Amino acid sequence: MELTFYTRVLRNHWIAITAMVLVAAAAAFGWSSAQPKVYAANASGFVTSGGGGDVGLENLDDMLSKSRAASYVELAKDRATASLVIDELGLDTTASTLVGNIEVAQKPETVIIAITARAGTPQAAQDLADAWIAALATRVSSVEAEGSGKSAQRGGMRIEVSEAAELPTSPVAPQVERNVLLGAVLGALLGMGYAVARSLLDRRIRSVEDVERHKRAPVAGTVLDVGSHTGLFVTTPNGAGQASLAAEGMRRLRTNLSYMDVDNPPRALVITSPKQGDGKSTIAANLAATIAQSGQPVTLVDADLRRPRVAGLLGLDDAVGLTDVLTGRLDLADALQPHPDLPGFRILTSGPRPPNPTEILDSNAMRRVIEELRSEGMVIIDAPPLLPVTDAAVLALETDGALVTVSAGRTLDTDLTGALGHLDAVHARALGVVLNKVSKRTVGAGNYAYYGYDAYRETRKPKSERVKTVQSADL
Repeated sequence: MELTFYTRVLRNHWIAITAMVLVAAAAAFGWSSAQPKVYAANASGFVTSGGGGDVGLENLDDMLSKSRAASYVELAKDRATASLVIDELGLDTTASTLVGNIEVAQKPETVIIAITARAGTPQAAQDLADAWIAALATRVSSVEAEGSGKSAQRGGMRIEVSEAAELPTSPVAPQVERNVLLGAVLGALLGMGYAVARSLLDRRIRSVEDVERHKRAPVAGTVLDVGSHTGLFVTTPNGAGQASLAAEGMRRLRTNLSYMDVDNPPRALVITSPKQGDGKSTIAANLAATIAQSGQPVTLVDADLRRPRVAGLLGLDDAVGLTDVLTGRLDLADALQPHPDLPGFRILTSGPRPPNPTEILDSNAMRRVIEELRSEGMVIIDAPPLLPVTDAAVLALETDGALVTVSAGRTLDTDLTGALGHLDAVHARALGVVLNKVSKRTVGAGNYAYYGYDAYRETRKPKSERVKTVQSADL
């Protein structure tokens, strides 16, 4: 996996990752706060023979003291020493349990034995450390006296206290800061693992990269989510709002269309989607308006005869429209409605709903309407979704191709694959994919550049070479 994948994962799932970090850190803090506090006190003693006066004997005693100190470390950790401490301090515990609260070590290359005692209060830790070093001194004196057959006062090894324990000022456990940090790190790892797994298992299309992985149609453009805004957002004043940013995406889409084939750019195209609710009608209306803003004449045709939306989006009358023209009840010129604010922008609404939309759209009358409108300017056709019905595939075959609109974070990759497959089945061209409703935080949301439009030139064929094989059962 490339770095861009992890960057996209972090950007798409940073809320979940942050939540896991906070929850894990809070859990670590709560657990640490609930643990009993432990204080540690240190005392030390040194091993000596008590001899002196002769340099040679002193060196020998030093070597002997170092070797004996290692044995005394083990002596300090046995139950007999712990029993002396229990008697001294009057503790209500067992020798085995008390030994677990003591650490004994010989400082390297010295005769110093260090005692670290742990207890629930500072005073208890100090008393335990001092009592333990004293008990060890008693044990050593007893052992050495028994081994030599004479009293310790007449010679032999012994332990003298070199440093008494100080009263500890802060607990050594639990280490709240360390535990919280470890909890946060663990939460970050869990969050990242969750995000990666979610990204690998998530079939929803969220970014340009997700579309490009199909390698079946280029990304024609991306349009930011305009939220509750309805109608023509491309006519909003320039600014930093969502509608203004979405309008910039539409202008880039218009530019990308002109660069698909410089010598013969598409003049009639279908706007469709895999399923209902992807915003195809909004994209169609705003793309047509954007083209009109550039000074080029354009006609928007509402060919979604099942769920027409263009008239509602633009606030127009839908009493007459495309179906009246196709059935011969009205001339095309009489059915066209000019947009009140955009010169050169004409709209052909759907008109009354027919009982047989596919048959009406797959007719010579429809082809004549498209050719007549094409001769007067660009034609943008809002068609039904590809997966439920065949209408869009029929229309795409009679035009220069189709733009497939998908919803970021909603459309599944299988839906896009199926929609493009329906176009392939009738040898219609997929001009590109429009990634709609993109969040500003999504990777690639601000990248409106077009990709790979050589695919358009490679798939462009004369109409005579395109075989019309639309069958409802196959789709």
